[in-house]
Amino acid sequence: MTNPLPALAAAALIAVTPASSPADDRAQVARLDTAFQLAVKTRDVATVDATLHPDYDLVLGDGRIVDREQQLAHSREGKTLYEIQDEIPGTQTVRVAGDTAVVTAELRIKGTTNGVPFDRTLWFSDTYVRTPKGWKYFFGQASLPLPASTQR
Repeated sequence: MTNPLPALAAAALIAVTPASSPADDRAQVARLDTAFQLAVKTRDVATVDATLHPDYDLVLGDGRIVDREQQLAHSREGKTLYEIQDEIPGTQTVRVAGDTAVVTAELRIKGTTNGVPFDRTLWFSDTYVRTPKGWKYFFGQASLPLPASTQR
């Protein structure tokens, strides 16, 4: 017969562990989203995969939808090479309501896709949900490129 005490002790520990505070959640999601941007930039497929929720979708400013598998393929294929894929410092805001967090920031992206250069700035909102495996990037929306006159 299996000893149930270790499982009961683990369950008791989970039950008495205080939930993280909204400030802790904001800080954790802020770090996670910044790490995700870096993973996209460096084509770190493992980090992109670990961050994305199974039902992830990203809606681009022109209405196209990128699903989880397309996002992973984007990182794997290397058709887009980023010189810059960074949030503009000081623009990131993280809002938390229970098990949902929304990150909003201005993002500069510069690089090439299939050898064709691009350089633009946009706003994005990334929605994370708390799961048993931690915060996962569930839904994102990116603006069209900002006019040059509004870029920082």
